[in-house]
Amino acid sequence: MLRRARSIVVAVASGALALTLAPLTTTSAAASTATATGSTSREVLARDVVGPFNLAVRGDAVLVADGFTGLVSRVTDGHSVPVVTNAPGAAGVEWSTDGSSFAYTTTDDSGNAAFVLHRPGADDLVVDLSGYERMHNPDSVNTYGVLPSANACAKAFFRQVTQGPARYTGLLDAHPYSVAALADGTWAVADAGGNDILRITTDGTVSTMAVLPPQPITITAEQAAALGAPTCIVGTTYRFEPVPTDVEQAPDGRLWVTTLPGGPEGPELGARGSLYRLDASGGSAFKVATGFLGATNLAVGSGRDAKAVFVAELFGGRIAKVQDGRVTTFAQVAGPLGVEVAGGSVYVSTIAQTDDTGAPVGPGKVLRYQR
Repeated sequence: MLRRARSIVVAVASGALALTLAPLTTTSAAASTATATGSTSREVLARDVVGPFNLAVRGDAVLVADGFTGLVSRVTDGHSVPVVTNAPGAAGVEWSTDGSSFAYTTTDDSGNAAFVLHRPGADDLVVDLSGYERMHNPDSVNTYGVLPSANACAKAFFRQVTQGPARYTGLLDAHPYSVAALADGTWAVADAGGNDILRITTDGTVSTMAVLPPQPITITAEQAAALGAPTCIVGTTYRFEPVPTDVEQAPDGRLWVTTLPGGPEGPELGARGSLYRLDASGGSAFKVATGFLGATNLAVGSGRDAKAVFVAELFGGRIAKVQDGRVTTFAQVAGPLGVEVAGGSVYVSTIAQTDDTGAPVGPGKVLRYQR
C-alpha cells in the first residue's frame, strides 16, 4: 500500500525485520553488479549497536549516532562507549572540520527536532529545527501527489491509501537525519521530513540551502497490479516527496545528497532511491544516479577513490560505488545504514535484526573495509 514515507525511522525499523541481500546522465543503480576486489579486507570494530544511522570518522576516532538507543557513542576497543546519553532519535553525527567538536541531530517521539553542537568545555549549542520548520516550511514551494488532470477514481484511491489529500503542498514535518561539516565552518543538515537541506552557523542561525524536487512516477499497469490498485490509476502521475537522507561536501565544494523514494521501497514501484549533486550554495540539484533500494547514506571518496561516491543501500544489502557514470557494488553487506570514508578505508554501520516486537535478535555492527 502506498504511504507518504515522511519518517525514515519507520522504514528502517521495518527493514530490520527482514533484511535481504537482495553515462553522466541519470544512471541506474541496477546497471552493474560488479563487486569489490579481493584485496579489500573487512574488520568488525563494534558489535553492540542497534540502529546506527550515521558514523563520523576522524583519524582513529569513530562516532556512532544510534537512533534506537538514543546514544551518541565512540567506538573504543571493540565497543561503542556512550559520550552523549540523552539523544532521543539520534540520527546525524559529524566531527567539526578541525576535530575540536562534533554535532548531532535528534528527533523525539513528539516530533521535536534539534541540531546540537557539542563543544568540550562549553555548553552545547541546541538549535530548534522543528521551530524553523513551523516558521518557514521550506518545501511548501513543492506540490506533491497527483496532477490536477488525474481522474476522480485515481484521486479517491490515493486519498484512501495515504489517508490524506490526493494533491498537497509541503507539510510541516522535521526529521534532521544527517549532518555535514562544511568548509566555511557552517553545518549542513539533510532534513528527511522537511525535504530540504539546511545551513546552520556557529551561532545557531538557520537558513535553507536547498529544497529537493518532487519525484514523479507515472503508474503502469504492472505497478497498479502489484499495488492491488484499480486500473483507473494506470497512467496517473504521482509526485512523491524526495526525503533526503544524507548530505556531504566534496573537496570541490559541491554537495552530494541521497534520497529515498518517498513511497513504497518494495518491488511494487521499483528501486527509486537517488543520488543528487548540488552546487556549493545548495542550488541546481542534478540527479546523478537512481535505482537505489533504500539509499540511507553516502560518503565522498578520497585517495584512489577521489572521484567516487559510496551509497549505503539498506534494502539492497550493499554499499554501491558511483563513479564516471557507472554504479557498481563495492561490498555486499546485510542492513547497511551508514557509510563514511576516511584514511583510505570505508566504514559501514549495519542495523541489528529485530523480532516482530522490535526487540534486537542480532547485533548491529560497525565495520571497516581496508583497501
